[in-house]
Amino acid sequence: MADDFAARYAGLLAGSYDCVDRIVLNAYYPMGNTAGGFRTWWRRLIGGCDADADAVLDNTHLMRLAGRFARRVRAWAADNAVPVIDCTAGVRKHLIAEEYLRTHSAGPGVFMVLVSRAPAMIWDVRRSADGTVIGNLARKRTYVNHYSFHIMDSQWGHLTIKMAGHAPFGAQVILNGHEYVACQAQAEGIGFTKEGNCFTGTTDPAGLAQIADTLSQDAAAGRLSQVINRWIYTACLVFGLDLADQQRTCFIYAYSVYQAEYSRNLLFRSGRQMQDVFDAVVDRTRSRLDVPQVTTLFGAKTRPRTARGRRPPRLEVAIETPAYDLTKFKVHFGNLTLKGYTKGERVLRFEGIAHNTKDLRCGKALEKFAPIITRLRQMVEEFCTALDCVDVGFIPDGLLDTLPAACQLGGTRAGGIDVNKPRSRAVLAAALALAIAPGGFTAADFTAKVRAMTGQAGYTIRNAAYDLRKLRGKHLASKPGRTRRYFISPAAARIISALLTLREQVIAPLLAGVADPRIRRTPRHWTDIDRHYQALRLEMMALFADIGIACG
Repeated sequence: MADDFAARYAGLLAGSYDCVDRIVLNAYYPMGNTAGGFRTWWRRLIGGCDADADAVLDNTHLMRLAGRFARRVRAWAADNAVPVIDCTAGVRKHLIAEEYLRTHSAGPGVFMVLVSRAPAMIWDVRRSADGTVIGNLARKRTYVNHYSFHIMDSQWGHLTIKMAGHAPFGAQVILNGHEYVACQAQAEGIGFTKEGNCFTGTTDPAGLAQIADTLSQDAAAGRLSQVINRWIYTACLVFGLDLADQQRTCFIYAYSVYQAEYSRNLLFRSGRQMQDVFDAVVDRTRSRLDVPQVTTLFGAKTRPRTARGRRPPRLEVAIETPAYDLTKFKVHFGNLTLKGYTKGERVLRFEGIAHNTKDLRCGKALEKFAPIITRLRQMVEEFCTALDCVDVGFIPDGLLDTLPAACQLGGTRAGGIDVNKPRSRAVLAAALALAIAPGGFTAADFTAKVRAMTGQAGYTIRNAAYDLRKLRGKHLASKPGRTRRYFISPAAARIISALLTLREQVIAPLLAGVADPRIRRTPRHWTDIDRHYQALRLEMMALFADIGIACG
C-alpha cells in the first residue's frame, strides 16, 4: 500500500487489494456522427445508385429501421426463452438482472433483455415540399427505446450492453472489474468469498491482488475491446443490421471511457476493530474536511464483538437493509467523487469515481484507459493519505513562534498567520478542506470554500489570493510552475490540522472550562474525551492557582 492510512493500520489488516470497479464505455459509429458520414453509410446500406438511396432517406424509413430492430429482438427472445421486460422510469434495471440470476442459472450469452426509454441523438431528415430534395439532415435529442442486453461472459461475468434501436445504434457497455477478477481467480484455482461487489476473504491475497492489478495495466484496453467485440456485433447490433450489412457498410464501433471507478479495499482481521477505527476517523475528520454528509445505514446485524454483555445498537434508520451497519461519507468535486465506507463484515473501502472522465484531463478514448485508472488510483491514494494527515496532526518545534511573523515569498513580503484571528482560522480550515481536492484547487475554489464555511459574502478573490500567498510563504501551500492551481502537501495538512485542533478543541474549551470553576453534574453519556477534558480542566485550575492566575 502506498498511502499513510493503510500503513498506519497495517497491524490490524489481514490483507488488502486494489480493483477497478464499475466501467462504462460509450460505443459509437464515428461515420454516423456527421451528416455527410451518415448519408454515405445510408447509401452503402441501401445499395444501387446514390439517387435511389437518397430518395428513401427520410424519417419514415428510419423509423421502419427502428421498428425492425424491436420486432427482431422480441421474436428472437420468444424463440430462445429469453425474458424481455419493459421498464418504466426510475426502475433500477441492474437489480432486476441480479434478482433473476439468484433464481436462474445463466450460461454464456444473452440471458435477459430490458427495454426502457432514454434520451439519444437521432437523425432528423427534412425534405423539400415535393419530397424530391433533402433540405437538411440534422441531429436531435429525443427519447427512444433502448434495449439493455444482459450477457454472461466466461471471462468478465455479467455485463450489459445498452443499445438504442435507432440508427446509428449508439450503445453503452457496462462492466465490473470485480466480476472479471472473480472469473479469473476461479480459473486460477484461488478460493475466495464474495459479498456483492466485494471480496471479503481469500485463500491467496497476493494472487488475488495480482489478478486485480491486471486491469490497471496497458493491456486492459485490449481486454475490454475484445469482450465488447465478442458480443456487440453478434448479440446486439445484429437485430438492426445483420452481419452481411455490417460488413458491406463497414460498420465498426469506436469506444470511449465514459465512467470509471477504482477502489482500495482493506480487509481487517476484526470487524469490530474496523468499525471502531473508521468511526473514530470519521468523527475527527468530517468537520475538518467539511464533509457535507455522513450517513449511517443501520442494518439487521451487528459485527462480531470480542466483549460480551453489550446490547446491540438500536435500529433507528431504515434507508437500506445491508447485512451490517454501513457508514459512508462522500466528497464531490464536480464530476469526481471520493468516497469511504464499510463493506460487509470486515472490509473498509475507499473509492475514486469519475462520473465523466473528461474531468480527469487525460483523454477519453479506450486507449487512454490505463492513464485514467492510474489517475483514479492516485486520487484514492491521495485521499487516504489526506485522511490520515488530517486525522493525525503534528506541529514542528518552533512553529508557533514563527507562524505570526512576516515572511518572504520570492521578491514579495507577505504577512504572517495568527491563529487567534477568525479570518486566519477560516483560511486554514478552507485549505484543509480542499487538501483532498483531485488536481488541486484554484483561488476561486478557495474563495467559495471560505464563503461557504464562514457565511461571509464579502470575502473576495483578492482576499483569497493574499491569504494563499501567506500560506505559500509559510510552506503550507504550493503552486508548482506556472499553474494556477494550489496544492496542500501531506506534511502541510498535518500541521494545519494540528493547529486547528489545538486552538479549537484544546485551548478554547479548556479556557472556557477554567473560566467557570463550578463542578457541574456529570452528564449521562460520559465519553473518554469528556473524562480527559474534565481531568485537564481540574489540573489547569490548580496550575492557575499556583502561578497566580485568577479563574472565573
